[in-house]
Amino acid sequence: MRETRMKPIESARGNRKEREKYASRNLWTGILFGLGLVAFIDEVVFHQLLHWHHFYDKSTKDIGLVSDGLFHAFSWFATIASSFMLADLHRRHAFWLSQWLGGILLGGGVFQLYDGIIQHKLMRLHQIRYNVDIRPYDWAWNVIAALMIAAGLILILRTRHVRTHAEGADS
Repeated sequence: MRETRMKPIESARGNRKEREKYASRNLWTGILFGLGLVAFIDEVVFHQLLHWHHFYDKSTKDIGLVSDGLFHAFSWFATIASSFMLADLHRRHAFWLSQWLGGILLGGGVFQLYDGIIQHKLMRLHQIRYNVDIRPYDWAWNVIAALMIAAGLILILRTRHVRTHAEGADS
């Protein structure tokens, strides 16, 4: 009978080295996922369920619906692409949860802040709501975005701090 050898389970040190090697990929996978996730939530909640606005409100409702479809496709593709990247990280035993979560918060917050400042105010593609005092909505939208960015950066910087200390201990 032929003896099959099982590959030994990688040690925690090996996984740490793989995580460190692919730290930026963990971060970018999270950023792309966060961007897609927040765009998806925006599309479903504010565009489809609440009917507060379309992605592009400066034309007919039909154009607004087409713009929503394109926006929805963008969020879907970003989420799916990041899922493939995430699967690759798991295959390489290089997934780093805190880097990935930091990336999600950073990507989602940056998207939301971009949407709130650039698309809502500068380009005036749409507003969060119409026929109401928009200021509380704008403040809530942008403050939540800033909090997401801050939380993401804290997670990312803590991860970098842990990496730096671990490298110093190995020397």
